[in-house]
Amino acid sequence: MSASNREKVTSAANGCIELGDKHISYTLRRSPRRRSIALLIDERGLRVAAPLSAPQQAIDKLLREHAEWVLRKVGDWEQKRPPLRTWMAGEQIMFVGQPLRLALEPGIETPQIAGDSLLVGPPALTPKGIEGRVRAWLKRQALALYTRRCAEYSEQLGLPPPALRLSSARTRWGSCHASGRISMNWRLIQTPSAWIDYVAAHEVAHLRQMNHSPAFWKTVAALIPDYAERRAALRREAARYLLL
Repeated sequence: MSASNREKVTSAANGCIELGDKHISYTLRRSPRRRSIALLIDERGLRVAAPLSAPQQAIDKLLREHAEWVLRKVGDWEQKRPPLRTWMAGEQIMFVGQPLRLALEPGIETPQIAGDSLLVGPPALTPKGIEGRVRAWLKRQALALYTRRCAEYSEQLGLPPPALRLSSARTRWGSCHASGRISMNWRLIQTPSAWIDYVAAHEVAHLRQMNHSPAFWKTVAALIPDYAERRAALRREAARYLLL
């Protein structure tokens, strides 16, 4: 099926339902590939995936049947979601677990850290321009750090440095392709270095074991002995650092 045809049979729309005393908004995506209705809450909020033929009544029924779960998860999401960005001086971003305040300075061609500030210039930049420069800088820092850490862990396993690329996946921190290429989420650069190291070691371990077998976790432990604690902390606390 061509891309244009897929667009005709796949649609996304905004929806709203009253659950208890709350109006809950969600994104509804219909697809010919789906055979059932599914609910998902991630950093984008509540999403409903449904077959093309699913009636609205069936969607509403499922949401009401799972009202307690939806309300709890949406509440958690509202508490954890980052504040809206204005991209102005004084706003905070996170870099390797540390807060940095945006400061607009003349003569700054590329963002640079000065104390607890991230200097961005020139001052005449629009908010969109500031956002573009900061995101590009974070991605450059992420690529350099991830590449270095993956190379170091690969060397410990007697393997050549893997090819590495950045991803923008919404639900995965990293992945390892059968070809040996590793992908890591650029947003991870906002979190503490210990968590970044865990993800890098996890993906490098897949170069030895393309599974999650006991042998795989033994390989991870050889690289990061306290990987379980880091993994749990990343799962539990990542939202505090993900401002972008």
